[in-house]
Amino acid sequence: MKLTILGTGNATVSECYNTCFALTDEEKRCFLVDAGGGNRILKVLKDTGIELGEIHDLFVTHEHIDHVLGVIWLIRMIGQRMNQGKYDGDLRIYCHKELAEKIQTIANLTIQQKVCKHMGERIQFVVVENGDKREILGKTVTFFDIMSTKAKQFGFTMTVENGDKFTCVGDEPYNEANYEYVKGSTWLLHEAFCLFDEADKFKPYEKHHSTVKEACQLAEELGVPNLLLYHTEETHLSERKKLYTEEGRRYYHGNLYVPDDLEVFEL
Repeated sequence: MKLTILGTGNATVSECYNTCFALTDEEKRCFLVDAGGGNRILKVLKDTGIELGEIHDLFVTHEHIDHVLGVIWLIRMIGQRMNQGKYDGDLRIYCHKELAEKIQTIANLTIQQKVCKHMGERIQFVVVENGDKREILGKTVTFFDIMSTKAKQFGFTMTVENGDKFTCVGDEPYNEANYEYVKGSTWLLHEAFCLFDEADKFKPYEKHHSTVKEACQLAEELGVPNLLLYHTEETHLSERKKLYTEEGRRYYHGNLYVPDDLEVFEL
């Protein structure tokens, strides 16, 4: 299983892309998680060699614009390809019930009906609730409510190769209420809004986010072997990997990754 980080930045970034990523199997089937805040999703997919025709499973964590507006572009582009006979099979969009309704409303207000007609047919909304399991890319995926204090949001765990467990807890700090889902994770994707030393500058706690320090302390406490940090500020892009790793190493002793946009990992 290959993990491609399509975007690493928070909601307001402009030099990198908003957080989203893809999991791809050996057959080049792609499970996309979020799509960022606009049509730049089309460029980052192109840059990583992921074709729209390889995407048949898309999970949308929550309704914030930096996660959901790219989904509207994918509906438009994939729907157009369906009309042209250039897309085989269906697109399944996994999300909670209220979000499914909102995505369809936005699409119907902004995309031609000849594309929107596929929603409910070849573009299917698969509603997920806390603890629901689905088979995606032949793997078991378990969705869970992260108990957000902002917009309702879901994370997920996925059993990848050799029984390893990949977990995404969304773009908010891990909630202890999700321990039964997160425990035993081999890989944890967790937000880290900024360096702890710059918390006064970026005010992550006001936005219900973590610093590198807290994310690494959490992974250490949970005994997670591999930690990936994303959803960051962008003032340190050229030095971010170095600075975040230096701070993280003080609190976490596993394998720490601070990916750049378009970076690829083998799970």
